[in-house]
Amino acid sequence: MVNTEYLKIPKDRVGVAIGKNGKIKHQLEIITKTELKIDSDTGDIAISSTDETDDPLATWKARYMIKAIGRGFNPDIALTLEDDEMILEIINLQDYVGKSKKALVRQKGRIIGKNGRTRQIMHDMLDVEISIYGKTVSLIGKIENIQMAREAIEMILDGSRQKTVYAYLEKMHDKLKRQEFDELVNGKPDRKDILREDLDTDENFTDAEKDYNKDAISEEDEDEDEFEEVPETLWLIFFSLIFLVKYSPPTNLIFFYLNYSYFLIVNFYLE
Repeated sequence: MVNTEYLKIPKDRVGVAIGKNGKIKHQLEIITKTELKIDSDTGDIAISSTDETDDPLATWKARYMIKAIGRGFNPDIALTLEDDEMILEIINLQDYVGKSKKALVRQKGRIIGKNGRTRQIMHDMLDVEISIYGKTVSLIGKIENIQMAREAIEMILDGSRQKTVYAYLEKMHDKLKRQEFDELVNGKPDRKDILREDLDTDENFTDAEKDYNKDAISEEDEDEDEFEEVPETLWLIFFSLIFLVKYSPPTNLIFFYLNYSYFLIVNFYLE
């Protein structure tokens, strides 16, 4: 059964998708084992599976690569989407700046930065490819890196100063490097292991550990019960004694000593 995907790219990107003497088109067909039909006049493209297609996602991957070319990426960068860990993210700038052409140009300039500095720093810090084309900003990279890059771009669009964005990028760069080092030393963590570490149930305890936990809980309950056995009246008497000492005249000292003795006797009885 033939599976076909359709898409349309800007006319000025059709030539790039085809390449000199059809080189890029042919390369895409070989990598994905699909057949491409490109209308140079309209930019409409049909991607169909062939008898050689062995990947059920082949037509989708080819569409993904061509879409990246259509969003301004160099074909060599677009072809990295063959890797399952790489994704394409497209940000529509009009969702943030509206239809104002002036605002669109200004925000594109802020993302690019003076002499392309901001875009280059983002690329170097997060290892993400960035294309600013038309009304979109497109990203190619690993999913976590893409999320960080998108956050940085949204900070710019929300009006954050470049200095603040650079500090965020540096922080994320350090985080990625630590993760890379940990994976190099310990290997990539298994998702099942991560989930199991978060579980704290009786299934993970030995019988001895269960008994220990029960004893510890019962001891805590006993401590709480002992504290609760002291009547509130004793505390009232105690504070009353303090009041008498501070404010009562000497003639009431006998009354004070009687109450204090009562307090000691009752407290001794409870112990």
